[in-house]
Amino acid sequence: MVKKKKVGIGIVGVGPRAETLFPALMDLIEHGEVEIPAICDVRQDRIDRFLGIMKEKKLKRPACYLNYHELLDNPKVEGIIAPTSWNAHLRIARDAMLKGKYVGIEVGGASSLDELWELVHASEATGASCMMLENCCYARNELMVMNMVRQGLFGELVYCSCGYEHDLRKEFSLDFNPPKERIIHNLCRNGDLYPTHGLGPISKILGINRGNRFLTLTSHSTKARSMAVGLKELINQSPHFNCGDMITTVIHCANGENITMTRSVSLPRPYSRACRVQGTKGIWLEEAGLFCEGVTKTHTDYDGAGNAYIIPEWTPMDSLYEKYDHPIWRDYKDHITGFHEGMDTLVLRAFADSIRLHVPTPIDVYDCAAWMCITCLSEESIAMGGHPVPIPDFTNGKWMVREPLPGTKWDL
Repeated sequence: MVKKKKVGIGIVGVGPRAETLFPALMDLIEHGEVEIPAICDVRQDRIDRFLGIMKEKKLKRPACYLNYHELLDNPKVEGIIAPTSWNAHLRIARDAMLKGKYVGIEVGGASSLDELWELVHASEATGASCMMLENCCYARNELMVMNMVRQGLFGELVYCSCGYEHDLRKEFSLDFNPPKERIIHNLCRNGDLYPTHGLGPISKILGINRGNRFLTLTSHSTKARSMAVGLKELINQSPHFNCGDMITTVIHCANGENITMTRSVSLPRPYSRACRVQGTKGIWLEEAGLFCEGVTKTHTDYDGAGNAYIIPEWTPMDSLYEKYDHPIWRDYKDHITGFHEGMDTLVLRAFADSIRLHVPTPIDVYDCAAWMCITCLSEESIAMGGHPVPIPDFTNGKWMVREPLPGTKWDL
């Protein structure tokens, strides 16, 4: 077996998210794929804590910085991951690309279109790649549905839905004194603040930025009640949250599909990304299963006159893995590592392999911009009573004729 070249990845921001990424990074380190030559944070206590984790794993001590610009000058750093705050990671990504580094940013929404255009222009000017580390793009069911769509089993796609529905009242209560960044955004803003967990996989299934693109959106917000009530019960504080309990956004695409997005972090319910993929021959509903004509089961029923009717049946997703599992998961299912059902490891391996092979990342700067702009544009639409808002073409027309990716196993 040919030994892989180790990729030098620096970490800018070694707070809680970096710690949850560490088991996935450790898997890559143990397989000789990655090394960590440098880390950076504005807080020394976080650096010290992360150094303790690395020492416990008997890893070589990295260079440590309080200023990320100094880390970017380290010649051993080929790429960086930036699991920092929403208000910081786009600036860091831009500066890293201007230094010629590959960048992996954590998920979140943008505050303005300006910062996204800066990101796009930095990538185009330098040829450096920016990849959102959207782990849900490598979820097993989402990848299997993509595999089936590519094989034509869904027919022509017509409609999709997705979202982020996650009761975070308990988590917010633990992080409220003083309020941490996610809470501050919910206190001050009203829009889809966290769009990419559902939208990322759906965008890849619909071929967004490669033969298709987002055209317009309209967004609506309900009143904000449940988070304040929850915090009153949990910590006896009842602040006013500006972000509504349920945000609903509808995106219209160039090829005629619609996407409905929902976002709620305060209403009681089990976690869901609310995914639906509907084509002319089949449908996937995350919380029900899958039906495709000629592929999954039906049963026959009869009316009072004895006329027969064919009734579709939902098929559990796990019963389809043997035949339709995506090749990535066929290779991975028996040795899953890291958090988030193994998705962290897959997305980091995709990022590291892109650096090693010097190829574009499977999630690129145009994807980052298209997905993250939903936040600030949904705010704008809500502020205007649900008025339609145009979504920029960050590719400047290239979406119609873009070349395919180079064909690594991580292509989406």
